Amino acid sequence: MNQRALLEQLRRVGKASRADLSKSLGLSQPTTGKIADELIRMGLLEEINGDEENAEENALKESRLGRPGRLLRLNQRDKRFLAIQLGVKKTSFVTLPPGTNEEDQWMFDLQTPDNINDLEKVLETAARRIKVDSLWGVLVSVPGIVDENEGKVIFSPNLHWTENANLQVLIKNVWKAEALLMQEERALALGHHVVDAKGEDFFLVDFGEGIGGAAMVGGRLYSSSLPLSGELGHTPVCGNKRKCGCGATGCIETLVSERGLIESFSNITHNKNANWKDLVEHIKEHGLEPWLVDTLNATASVIAEALNVMGIRRVVMTGFISSLPKPVSDYLKEKIADGAMWARFGEVDVEIAPRRRTAGLVAAGIDKLVIPLHIKEK
Repeated sequence: MNQRALLEQLRRVGKASRADLSKSLGLSQPTTGKIADELIRMGLLEEINGDEENAEENALKESRLGRPGRLLRLNQRDKRFLAIQLGVKKTSFVTLPPGTNEEDQWMFDLQTPDNINDLEKVLETAARRIKVDSLWGVLVSVPGIVDENEGKVIFSPNLHWTENANLQVLIKNVWKAEALLMQEERALALGHHVVDAKGEDFFLVDFGEGIGGAAMVGGRLYSSSLPLSGELGHTPVCGNKRKCGCGATGCIETLVSERGLIESFSNITHNKNANWKDLVEHIKEHGLEPWLVDTLNATASVIAEALNVMGIRRVVMTGFISSLPKPVSDYLKEKIADGAMWARFGEVDVEIAPRRRTAGLVAAGIDKLVIPLHIKEK
């Protein structure tokens, strides 16, 4: 627990001395120093001076000068994890060090296949392009309803072939490393929490190929007794006749996903070849037309209902919402506040943030793969 607490604190502040960590964690300096030394030996932490750009050079100097003046931070040099984002259209790959807290930057993408056998070929192709030794784990972001403890996708409306497939075994066979599956919105929420200066409960809503959510409550990902949470996209909207990949009719993600918005835009403009760029330019020129207002109203209502049920006053929005003209997000923020009960008594905070999925995956990988292994060995 103390190891996790120290890592959490360093994720928040970036770098700190042993003395500062001792004060912030309420631990004695000898105890803090012992924990820090263990984490350094494990490769999770590194010692630096204040100049982060010359960390390797400083580390060599410090080894001769001794401990005084050294700062600690999560290891940003050694690539120990492979992160994979399994998306509907593309699958993305990147190798990462333990000290990852930036917004997502993937090394390369490959087309997502439509069956498990072809996925193995895709992974083998990626493995030939990735040169890294001594992986601590392969961290996989997957859509749908995911049993993270069992490492299984139970239901995926847009990638049905992943359901109950043994992805962990397949990945381990390719990379000879343990694989960790994480539901994609939960990875995003944990990643935002890693770099979140406010440290306040929030409900993250991601807009992309679908729409989903995940909540951070009391500094932890909200989890229930069922491997199911944040399925905003499958809330039905009255009057919506579109069929959803989940098998139902009227799900809101058929309206407010990237594909759903383009479909609505195509129907209004009678442009069968409309794309995302066309949609953005149209909104810039014509503003919030009735079809878009109706979609935003329905979306805001669903998000506000989630806030009212969970008792959360803060929303973090990620995904394509940031690429739409500002009046879209401004209107959505206003309508979320209109529907949130807390707005009657206090402030409802709605913000737009970049995706930090990789930071969430690495945080989960350290917690579930690296530290438990270290404890077992001890």
